[in-house]
Amino acid sequence: MLSLLLTVAVGVAVLVCTSLARQFRVAPPALLLLSGVLLGFVPALRSAHLPPEAVLLLFLPVLLYWESLTSSLREIRTNLRAIVLLSTVLVAATAAAAAATAHLLGMQWGPAWVLGAAVAPTDATAVGVLGRALPRRIATTLRAESLVNDGTALVIYALAVGVTLGEEHVGLATVSGRFALAYLGGIAVGLAATWLSVQVRRRLRDPFQHNVIALATPLAAYLVAEELEASGVLAVVVCGLWVGRTAPRLFPAEARQYVQTVMGFLTTLANAALFVLVGLEVQSAVRGLSTVGLAQALVAVVAVSAAVIGVRFAWLFTSPYVIRLIDRRPRQRELRLGARPRTVMAAAGFRGAVSLAAALAVPESLAGRDVIVFVTAGVIAVTLLVQAPLLPRIVRWARLTGDGAAERERHLAEVTALEEARDALPGLAGTVGAGGAVAGRLREEFDRRLEMLRADGPDGGDGARRQQEQDRELRLATLAHKRDTLVRLRDEGTIDDEVLRGIQTTLDFEEVQLRHHTYGDD
Repeated sequence: MLSLLLTVAVGVAVLVCTSLARQFRVAPPALLLLSGVLLGFVPALRSAHLPPEAVLLLFLPVLLYWESLTSSLREIRTNLRAIVLLSTVLVAATAAAAAATAHLLGMQWGPAWVLGAAVAPTDATAVGVLGRALPRRIATTLRAESLVNDGTALVIYALAVGVTLGEEHVGLATVSGRFALAYLGGIAVGLAATWLSVQVRRRLRDPFQHNVIALATPLAAYLVAEELEASGVLAVVVCGLWVGRTAPRLFPAEARQYVQTVMGFLTTLANAALFVLVGLEVQSAVRGLSTVGLAQALVAVVAVSAAVIGVRFAWLFTSPYVIRLIDRRPRQRELRLGARPRTVMAAAGFRGAVSLAAALAVPESLAGRDVIVFVTAGVIAVTLLVQAPLLPRIVRWARLTGDGAAERERHLAEVTALEEARDALPGLAGTVGAGGAVAGRLREEFDRRLEMLRADGPDGGDGARRQQEQDRELRLATLAHKRDTLVRLRDEGTIDDEVLRGIQTTLDFEEVQLRHHTYGDD
């Protein structure tokens, strides 16, 4: 009964908060987190908890897979050094700073390091949702950082818990071995799981089967990697990047569209539900606080939050200058970012469900567990309720605007693909057995399309753009008229409901394409 009530409550919260966020143009995670806190006041939901296994074994693999699947591998390669440093050295520095802060406030070193490891990584889901308005390079760097840094943080976390409970001994060989196993093992498992998945999917034509394997691949990769004590996070990220690279070439169009639709819906829903559940757990953390007073715990939240945010700002305003002293290549100069973009990156260090899942997974026997859970929940709340609403203002202050590279690349790709397809028409017509009249009509359509694209260009062409918009509106109007005609024929009993639905599916597909692809405009 509790599970059913929780499911309904979370669903209603997601529906209401996403609607309010769109209406008032605020960050959805902040409202979703607050709604979870409010749900915690409902007596029937007070005993509900977010199982850490649900995040680490169910939510996390699928969400990371989708984030990596939709990331730009080219941008990741270009900014690889910055991403590696952010996801390794910065994570370790953040964990150390948070641990030192907690120790100064009276926590023993062992639990302090557990806390530091829990709050060290940025959250991929929060960064993915809140960083959509950022320029492509910055958004990709932040997303890639949040995809990889969980692996570093979870290794530090496992070592801290093991040492505190007397199950691990810290030494150079131990630490280096754990990191090597985590990273190399995770990459190896990810490559193996993806190779197997691709071999199966390239032989399938049923979109449903493609979707089943798309959901099973990250879960299997994560579980196998964790069983081998490697990084399940890295295994999933490798899967997503590889599948994203090969999908356009190996999988049928219908399967790609089906997977994209289903995965897009599931991950969006899971993201939203996860923020509500985190908010619910924040309230639970307040009720579970027992070893210290609320005032002392709130001081710890403020201090640790300041340490986490401060270390990130310090890193982004010191490490670039060190790199500039070491690497003076012209290519490196092209990649330099000014102070304003780095301020945006520093302000986008959101924490989320992975941090809370790590805190909740702390064994009950570890001293100060309640404080670890409370402070971790508090840090998440600070980053989502304070930093997230400020980010749009910081972006405006930084005067960050798109460089137009994506639009220019899209325009170039459309023109080139259309030109080469037009030039190949005679040979293609012979291959499929089409007559000259059919090929001629298609060539005329291609020529008109090329004329409009060239007149418009990637950056201007108001006249051509108006013609394109008029063309789009006319096509949408004809689709609506077709749909009305089909409904009338169904109502008159001329055609069956199944016939209506079959044709309407095609019309709906055309409408979606027209509404989301306006001849090169986003």
